[in-house]
Amino acid sequence: MIRIERAVLLIGSAKREGESTSEALGSYLMARLSTLGVETTTFAVHRALRTPARTAALLETVDICDVFVLAFPLYVDTLPCLATRALETIAAHRNLTPSVRKPWFLAIANCGFPEAGHNDVALTICEQFAIAAKMRWAGGLALGAGGAVNGGAIRARGMTHNVARALDLTAAALAADQPAPADAITLMRKPLMPERLYTFMGNLGWHRMAQVNGVWRRLGNRPFTISNQSL
Repeated sequence: MIRIERAVLLIGSAKREGESTSEALGSYLMARLSTLGVETTTFAVHRALRTPARTAALLETVDICDVFVLAFPLYVDTLPCLATRALETIAAHRNLTPSVRKPWFLAIANCGFPEAGHNDVALTICEQFAIAAKMRWAGGLALGAGGAVNGGAIRARGMTHNVARALDLTAAALAADQPAPADAITLMRKPLMPERLYTFMGNLGWHRMAQVNGVWRRLGNRPFTISNQSL
């Protein structure tokens, strides 16, 4: 058993600080690890890749960590470009570095679709990264309806109670040199709210945005429709 002393969080969202669901999920986990005596460090992917010096700092920190966590939003069915680039950079670096540690790698994916299963392909990609980067796969946590969190705090009561419990269980397991438990993976996949309510609220928000931007009456426009006469 490895003594778990250091954990690194890489936030895969390019949103500003405090506005990302990925940041909310990852930060909650880091806070729980901190209470268990684990030293934590956080990087935002768009800042970490901005300059060679910042990228080097990320690589050096990952080299000495015991737990590496990537929290990211789903883009269609995979990781955001910058998150993919970061993982490729880390894997290439680790394959050129002798005697590297083998930290746990945990991936936390969230998507705007109601069903958490949309994250599965991206999490499989993350598992393959763990193999390529010579890390131990700690598992993938998949959250659906991430738009309902919208960067807000993860709380032990209310809508995110299952999310908080899943992250609590995962933190305890990682601190004990174990992968994410099956119960945590199952809890994270549970819907935050009924699907009909989520889609209703999403549509309501869409219409409000259209009104604010003065295009509500144009929502039904189809400017790229090809008529039969033009074929």
